[in-house]
Amino acid sequence: MTDPHTDTQHQQQPGGWLLQDVSNAMVALHKEQFGRGPTRVQSHFAGADALLCVMDDALLPAESKMVDMGEQQRVRESRMFFQVATAAEFIAAVETITGRTVRAFASASDPDNGVVMENFIFEPDRRGDGRPPATRPLADR
Repeated sequence: MTDPHTDTQHQQQPGGWLLQDVSNAMVALHKEQFGRGPTRVQSHFAGADALLCVMDDALLPAESKMVDMGEQQRVRESRMFFQVATAAEFIAAVETITGRTVRAFASASDPDNGVVMENFIFEPDRRGDGRPPATRPLADR
C-alpha cells in the first residue's frame, strides 16, 4: 500500500512503478536512519545512467531550528556526515530495486527550502546497440 503523501509517481510515467518503489524506499530509509521522513518525494531518471530523488519537508525539527538561527551551513555539513554514515544503506536499496550497480552516490540539501536530493549514478549498462539498458529489478531478470 502506498502512502498518499509520497505517492507522486504514476504508472504512465516511464519506469513509474520502479520510481515509486525508489521513492518509498527513500522515505523509509530517512525514517529509519534519521527518525523522520520527508512528506513528499519524487524520483526521476536523469538520462540512462542517473537517478534523482527530490524530497520536500525533509529536515529534522532540530535542523529547522538551526535554519531559523541562520545556521544553514551547519545543516549542510551535518547532512554531509549523514550521507557518509548511511551511504551503504541508500545504495543497497537503489541497487536492489533497479537491478543496476550504483557507481556514485551524493546527497545535497537546500536548508532554506527543506529540500534534500539523493543522486545516484549507475555503471553504464549498454547492450552493444547504443540503446539504454532496460531497467528491471533483479528479481525479474
